[in-house]
Amino acid sequence: MRHQIRWTAIHIAQRLTLVEALTHRQRQPLPPFHFTPLAGPVSELPGEVQGVELPPGTMWGEPGQDFLLRTSFVVPTAWPDSEPVALLLPLGVAGDFSHPEALVFIDGEPVASCDRHHQEVILDRRWCDGREHDLALLGWTGGTQVLRFDASAGTPPPRAPLIMGTNELVQVHRPTRDFVALARVALGLADALDDDNPTRHHLLTALSDAFTTLDIREPVGDAFYETVRQALAILQQGVSRAGPPLDVDITAIGHAHIDVAWLWTLAQTRQKARRTFTNVLRLMERFPDFVFGQSQPQLYEYVREDDPALFAAIQARVEEGRWEPMGGMWVEADCNLSGPESLARQFLLGRAYFREHFGPDAESPVLWLPDVFGFPWSLPQLIREAGLDYFFTIKIGWSQYNRFPYDSFWWRGIDGTQVLAHFGTTKNAASAFAATYNAEATPAQMLSTWRNFQQKDYGPPGVTPPLLMAYGHGICPKFRV
Repeated sequence: MRHQIRWTAIHIAQRLTLVEALTHRQRQPLPPFHFTPLAGPVSELPGEVQGVELPPGTMWGEPGQDFLLRTSFVVPTAWPDSEPVALLLPLGVAGDFSHPEALVFIDGEPVASCDRHHQEVILDRRWCDGREHDLALLGWTGGTQVLRFDASAGTPPPRAPLIMGTNELVQVHRPTRDFVALARVALGLADALDDDNPTRHHLLTALSDAFTTLDIREPVGDAFYETVRQALAILQQGVSRAGPPLDVDITAIGHAHIDVAWLWTLAQTRQKARRTFTNVLRLMERFPDFVFGQSQPQLYEYVREDDPALFAAIQARVEEGRWEPMGGMWVEADCNLSGPESLARQFLLGRAYFREHFGPDAESPVLWLPDVFGFPWSLPQLIREAGLDYFFTIKIGWSQYNRFPYDSFWWRGIDGTQVLAHFGTTKNAASAFAATYNAEATPAQMLSTWRNFQQKDYGPPGVTPPLLMAYGHGICPKFRV
């Protein structure tokens, strides 16, 4: 009751926003970018060009425009070596997607990618040497599409202009980041639980005790950072006492759902694949337990043609078992309009490509079609003939009126062939009935994955089935035989 009276959850959310801004203890503005519009997407950095300077607050870029942004940076030698240094690149906000997006080059070497949702690029220590380094961003502003608008009003409104933010060098204070991460999860879980669940109140008590320990008196400074470690310890202890965890195992993997052709050209798809895969490799360097799954040989072939070194690095990760080729088909194919010969060739070309470039046993045996809207009765036979065992989608759940009674089941085809099928159950926050493969990995999403799963009795008596969460772009319970 006291948490209701004191509005604890709302107060913690406000204070969490304040503390998140203090994650970067050291900050230094970058020199303004120089902007050069490009005639189209390119794979290599253009030569030295003198672009237009873009101070913070400047409107820049037209919709659907390829661009080069260039500046330099010097990491101060006075910054301690014990904490990570990063580039913070708020380039602006465009449309409904993650645009603008860019591949980040340091001294001519592609090192990461950035977009409106991923603005922080951690720097390798070799660039933290007190010397000047060239910084170049090769990217695309995004299209003109505005997906969410009132159709009765006519055509979509024009896209808002891009406004350049304050780009900076920052140093991450890891205890603060650890505290923010744990507090965000604890608050998210408390908000997702019913008010009569005692775990909710224990979590709110732990959060209240931890935030009370923080010294956030203005001006916020060293006193705050001296209290973060103590607050983190209090929060960790409080979370451990909040109650037993749900008896369900969750395994998280990465996944990027890249539409080969949708609201952008094929030329932009090539760049999207390169940017995404570069980021994945950087994440694997930082997080040894990170595992990534990626479908669609067409995307791999684009990267092999455009960036052979990147493709070779992917092959090395596949051999390690940390990068998982999957999907079965050449692309995540339409299965309604295409005929049997087209579907058969999707399997033939897709599986042959993975065997040729990654080895005979590298591909996961699942037909991965999360975003496809229809499936013929003959598909189980084609899946088995292609040497696959499983089928996954979420689109069967996109019915406002009819809920399919199973999420994991044997799908029997027209000739009697069976494959183990699963429909993702993670709730789409924008819909009352639809599931999603776009995982934000929030407590609410993880709980919805379990709550919506209709076959909770699968597995040995007394043992609940483990869940598989495709981190970043999909959540689904794990296939079980």
